[in-house]
Amino acid sequence: MTFIFEELDYQKTPLGDISLRRRSEPRLNDEILYEVKLGDEFLMSSLFTEAEIQLSKLGIAALKKAGHQQDLDIVVGGLGLGYTAVAALEDPAVRSLLVIDIMEPVIKWHQQRRVPLGAKLCSDPRTKLVHADFFELASSHGFDQSDNSGRVHAVLLDIDHSPSHWLNSENSSFYTVQSLLSLSDKLVPGGIFGLWSNDPPETPFLDLLESVFESSESHIVTFPNPYKDSDSTNTVYLAKKTNDS
Repeated sequence: MTFIFEELDYQKTPLGDISLRRRSEPRLNDEILYEVKLGDEFLMSSLFTEAEIQLSKLGIAALKKAGHQQDLDIVVGGLGLGYTAVAALEDPAVRSLLVIDIMEPVIKWHQQRRVPLGAKLCSDPRTKLVHADFFELASSHGFDQSDNSGRVHAVLLDIDHSPSHWLNSENSSFYTVQSLLSLSDKLVPGGIFGLWSNDPPETPFLDLLESVFESSESHIVTFPNPYKDSDSTNTVYLAKKTNDS
């Protein structure tokens, strides 16, 4: 098979130059991969998606455990290649899905079907893609997504590399008691805040979640890494709002 390498798009954004590329991987029997880069930094690969998928699956499972079984309104912060969003849509209990991304080109890649999950995501009537700064919405008027006085059942966040390693230094202000309290106000009682991280569980962040929410936990998600010939791990944090708030 002939080696494939295509730069499908390249755009300037306020956070730097973002690009989408499609290539074959000779070390994986020429499997076709989609990759997103911001400047020289890799943001996402279609090869490593298990933890992004588990962010939705674990978050929705926690909602159901808290008593929310149907008509779920979900907000996803960070679109990427769409794996968290599509995993949420696979659950029929989800009534609506709002996906917020500050990168307009990323939204257009899905709308224009340039990425593998674009058609599935954009053709689902429950989906709404919004070009906005998630952190501004989370700390201001809200997401305006549900019939619960603007409250939603879950907010699933996958933007920064970890709670202490940010895509943009300005995002650091979100990981504070004040900002997390503002986010909590936008959840229904028993609602769930979920966060993806590239790093192992961080005790200071779990302590921070415990200071705002009724309970918190971390899940280590393991997946094969063919480049290392071993497994790699990501972390999914979950925090539950008290049922009587």
